[in-house]
Amino acid sequence: MAEVRAELVSNVWKVLVCEGAAVAEGEPLVILESMKMEIPVLAEEGGTVTRVAVDEGDVIQEGDLIAVVE
Repeated sequence: MAEVRAELVSNVWKVLVCEGAAVAEGEPLVILESMKMEIPVLAEEGGTVTRVAVDEGDVIQEGDLIAVVE
């Protein structure tokens, strides 16, 4: 199980996966926006997305949970 967490304060610009989706290592899960830059958040390992903890438009803080991949 891999918990994907935010590395910086940002806005969730786009959610690219849904719960139950199969993802490969390195596949983008969400795109964050910070200081007018788009930052893709990638799956650290392949598996199934069991939880998406953010919605488009959310403001997240460093360390906040974004998704869980099992």
